[in-house]
Amino acid sequence: MSIPEGAERATVAAGCFWGVEHLYRKHFADKGLYDARVGYIGGDSADPSYKAVCSGNTGHAEATQLIYDPARLSYTTLLEFFYRMHDPTTLNQQGPDRGSQYRSGVFFHSPEQEAVAREVTRKANEQWWGGKIVTEILPAQEWWDAEDYHQLYLTKNPHGYECPSHALRPFPELK
Repeated sequence: MSIPEGAERATVAAGCFWGVEHLYRKHFADKGLYDARVGYIGGDSADPSYKAVCSGNTGHAEATQLIYDPARLSYTTLLEFFYRMHDPTTLNQQGPDRGSQYRSGVFFHSPEQEAVAREVTRKANEQWWGGKIVTEILPAQEWWDAEDYHQLYLTKNPHGYECPSHALRPFPELK
C-alpha cells in the first residue's frame, strides 16, 4: 500500500499479530486508520519467514504496523489502546503463546513518538498495570511484511485462533 500524504506509521508488538491487527481494524477503521499490516521487526535476520520467526532464533517480534491519519487519530490514542488490548506484564508471552516473538514492544519512528511512548507507558504502568509493564520501547528497525496468508487472517478466518489475552480492558482514562 502506498502511504497517503501526511499519514504516519506506528509499529507495535503485542503477541500473536492476527488478533492485534484485527482489534486495531475493528476499533479504528472509521476513525483515521488507513491500514494495518502484520509482519516482523526487531530481529537480526534478513527477510524472515513465519517459520523462522516462530523458531525464536531470529530476534524478530510478531508485530503490527499501523498507517494512520494523525489529524483524525493520535499516536497517544493508538498506544493507550495498545496497553488496553494485551497484557504488557508478561515477558516474552501472551496467554499460551510463549517466546521472544510474542514480546510486548513499541517501535518508534521519530523522537516525538519515543517521547509519547515513554509517557503513555509511564502512565499506564502507574495507573493500570501496577508497575509491572515489561514492554520494550525501541527505535523501529527494518520492517518485514508477513506472508500474504497472515494479512487480514481473522477477517478471512473468523473462527481462527485468537490469543485469549487480546481483549479490550475497561480501564479509566489515563490522566
